[in-house]
Amino acid sequence: MKMSNMLISTLREVPAEAEIDSHKLMLRAGMIRKMAAGVYNYMPLGLRVLKKIEDIVREEMNATGAQEFLASAMIPAELWQESGRWDAYGAEMFRLKDRGERDFCLGPTHEEVFTDIARNEIKSYKQLPLNLYQIQTKYRDERRPRFGVMRSREFVMKDAYSFDKDQQGLDFVYDKMHDAYVKIFNRCGLDAKCVAADSGAIGGSNSAEFMVKSEVGEDDVVFCTECDYAANIEKASSPAEKEEKQELMEIEKIATPNSRGIEEVSAFLNVSSIKTVKTLLYKVDEKIIAVFVRGDREVNEVKVANAVDASGDMEMASHEEYINAAGCDIGFAGPVGIKADIVLVDEEVKNMYNFISGANETGYHLKNVNYGRDFEGIVGDFRKVVEGQKCPVCGGIVTIARGTEVGHIFKLGTKYSEAMNANFIDEDGKEKPFIMGCYGIGVTRTMASIIEQHHDENGIIWPLSVAPYHVSVIPVNIKDEEQVEVAKNIYEDLVNMGIEVLLDDRNERAGVKFKDSELMGIPMRVTVGKKIGDGEIEFKLRNGEMEVMKIKDVCNIIKTEFDKNNIKLK
Repeated sequence: MKMSNMLISTLREVPAEAEIDSHKLMLRAGMIRKMAAGVYNYMPLGLRVLKKIEDIVREEMNATGAQEFLASAMIPAELWQESGRWDAYGAEMFRLKDRGERDFCLGPTHEEVFTDIARNEIKSYKQLPLNLYQIQTKYRDERRPRFGVMRSREFVMKDAYSFDKDQQGLDFVYDKMHDAYVKIFNRCGLDAKCVAADSGAIGGSNSAEFMVKSEVGEDDVVFCTECDYAANIEKASSPAEKEEKQELMEIEKIATPNSRGIEEVSAFLNVSSIKTVKTLLYKVDEKIIAVFVRGDREVNEVKVANAVDASGDMEMASHEEYINAAGCDIGFAGPVGIKADIVLVDEEVKNMYNFISGANETGYHLKNVNYGRDFEGIVGDFRKVVEGQKCPVCGGIVTIARGTEVGHIFKLGTKYSEAMNANFIDEDGKEKPFIMGCYGIGVTRTMASIIEQHHDENGIIWPLSVAPYHVSVIPVNIKDEEQVEVAKNIYEDLVNMGIEVLLDDRNERAGVKFKDSELMGIPMRVTVGKKIGDGEIEFKLRNGEMEVMKIKDVCNIIKTEFDKNNIKLK
């Protein structure tokens, strides 16, 4: 492609709206342009990258036997009402009505649509297993769209849905999707790690995320320093600490005026926070939930929501609700005599002896409180893991890093098939619900994540597999006919080899052309200058040193780069 014919709109200055490197560089390199908050147009260069990522995803999905499908992005409300998610999904769903006042949404995800297809098209176990996928634009009205296409309101996603007759079949395809995702991200040049995850609004039993370590990631990921254990902080666990057994002492009420938080109470009573218990009150599905964790711990709200099988959003109890449940001002609530619909007790609290908690009376706390004798509740893991704790698998030390999710795989089971009466006839002639799986990849987020991992002060460094063009050929002086002629010949030879080439025939200074090539992340650059009289040109990898070589050798050198990266020329 001749750059004189292209829509090129690189920027020298960093746009004020851009917060992270990928956002800055996608704007500066002319990959995207903002249309509205969280909504972007993909310019020609950006679209080429996006399509290459899609092609990699498509090739690997097809290799597993999955079949591509395309569903409508506009979904009738009836399907979501069948699954129970129309009211539960929340404000992120774009909702609209047609001229007949019928409710629709712009699909944020497509479990209901694919389940509907399966129940209408699959009647017998003989048609199973089946795995359908699509690459499609999704819509979510994010409360705070940011970081460019990392968290936007309109994004491209690959979502696949598998249908099996039994759990064994689901386990098999789940593992197959895991392996396919590893190949996809490797081919994209992305260092992504599979971590245990919470299923969230999608539902189901087991799930795993493919996370990219990133300082600007929106998730905390727990990694073991000694084994392969990794989990999203929402899912991560660590062995509960236990105190040595002690004799239970008589409970005692003590005045703690103006001491509300754990730090204030610990300081006032001159005790460690690990001898105190923290009380948090939530409201979910019109119920008040009391959660008790050790004073130095934080509540894991996802674990709490899962424990109470929350169908709606979970929020902190209001001041009035707090007083009704505890009978006191905020800061003095405790487990003894709490009036909550559900009481959740972290397992570490169960293992404590003679601890301090709120007395459910303003200005007072209780000393020598013990689980079992003084109060009861549902015991479980309701705390967040912190760095330095032990790994639940090997006992090693865990560390925490920020990460960005680029893929997610779920074992849905019968969550949607049972709700939507999606059944098949098994070998015994009986009707059974489909056993389902769900597998998503954020294509646009993958594009941004590649930039986050592959860039420098000069711009993007695209891996060869996803670069918008493979090579830029730059004649230094566009008015020098011999330079232009040699550049055109190299360009044509490379194109004939199946290589995607930019011929920078613009009437610009060489420095401008070099900067644009580096900013756009073109993996290889051929510079045609004064040395052509000696039969030589300059060759440079985007992240390498300049080399002088013979004109006749340049095509072979470039082909060698494709061989190194295991990329076949078309």
